Amino acid sequence: MKIVIAIDSLKGSLSSYEAGQAIKEGILTVYREAAVQVVPLADGGEGTVDALTQGMGGTKETLWVTGPINEKVEASYGILSESKTAIIEMAQASGLPLVPVALRNPLHTTTYGVGEIIKEAIQKGCRHFVVGIGGSATNDAGVGMLQALGFKFFDAKGEEVGTGGQVLNKIASIKTDQKLPELEDCTFKIACDVHNPLYGLNGAAHIFGPQKGATSEIIEELDRGLRNFSEVVKRELNQDIALVEGVGAAGGLGYGFLGFLNAELESGVKIIMKETKLEEHLVNADFVITGEGRLDHQTAMGKAPIGVAKLAKKQRVKVIALAGSVTDDATTCNREGIDAYFSIQTKPVTLQEAMTKNLATKNIKSTTVQIFNLIKALES
Repeated sequence: MKIVIAIDSLKGSLSSYEAGQAIKEGILTVYREAAVQVVPLADGGEGTVDALTQGMGGTKETLWVTGPINEKVEASYGILSESKTAIIEMAQASGLPLVPVALRNPLHTTTYGVGEIIKEAIQKGCRHFVVGIGGSATNDAGVGMLQALGFKFFDAKGEEVGTGGQVLNKIASIKTDQKLPELEDCTFKIACDVHNPLYGLNGAAHIFGPQKGATSEIIEELDRGLRNFSEVVKRELNQDIALVEGVGAAGGLGYGFLGFLNAELESGVKIIMKETKLEEHLVNADFVITGEGRLDHQTAMGKAPIGVAKLAKKQRVKVIALAGSVTDDATTCNREGIDAYFSIQTKPVTLQEAMTKNLATKNIKSTTVQIFNLIKALES
């Protein structure tokens, strides 16, 4: 029997790798000769660095970078040496939790630290980048990141602008001749699961500005700045991409990646599945085990377990999902390719108890044992 495990993290409890190893132990308790492959899974958001770095035998690097409000913060990223790949979560350098509520204002926050991570990874030999851009505190269209990589932005007087969303209205010209030369050899895959354009009522400022501390006046200022910046980029770099789906992600960081670094914007789940070669692992498999912390109707709307299920169905592989909790509306997941799902909870406990690593590990393993006991019984 061949079984592939590709389960997302149970956030606050088990990482993708930890959950996968516990499930593997459960399977081997019943089928000792089974071929079991654990493949890390993430959606490009929190936990992506840990999932891919640990699951693919990489190393984790830590450095001090410029945080969103220009204070130094400690950030981590992963390196997969064999493929010269860096795994980055932009929130490590420019995430909303790094900004105290009283100081949240996207006119002032910057993505400079994201560029610093990329720069160090390049110095360490990386040429391929997988970047998750969820959870940002910024709305600078990636200008800060680009400044850290050597791009220059000037106002109408020819003076170099500062940082933050406030500078977008001031930018009048761009120079690219001092960018890091290694960027020409780099590829960027951006995990982007929103479809917003750069500006307008569905753009970065209007849709995501409020959660970052923007008032209605600030939103209008940012939106004007995004429009101005896009006009300058169109004029000077011949890049007319402001209305491309996804460029409004992370306060326009998607725009910065696409327009200046020739990046690909794609669903986070799809990127991770490609990087881990999940489809290849699924060939001739009997079962795939997937899941996440909470299985509900939102799961069915394209979250990581459904991405796994759809890939599995191409190979005619049966799909079982495990979750810390399961809601009544999780039945929609059955229509999206999950053949059966199970909660790992075995008795009434508090949420805090359920999320402890020891109990979660025990529960996910014991649930797996019982599922495969049933499968074995049906074979006899």
